[in-house]
Amino acid sequence: MGRNNNQGHSKNKSSLPQTPSNQKIAPNEVQEEFAQEIADLTKSTQKRSKKK
Repeated sequence: MGRNNNQGHSKNKSSLPQTPSNQKIAPNEVQEEFAQEIADLTKSTQKRSKKK
């Protein structure tokens, strides 16, 4: 027998999840945030390659 993947009905079926206002990034700071993330990833990958 197969599983029943039927989920219950939600009252908010047509709404999308919202980001809390304290976690939102201002539009003029988005590029800066992406640049910081990329820099962090680059640093972490460089540390890994030095350990090997």
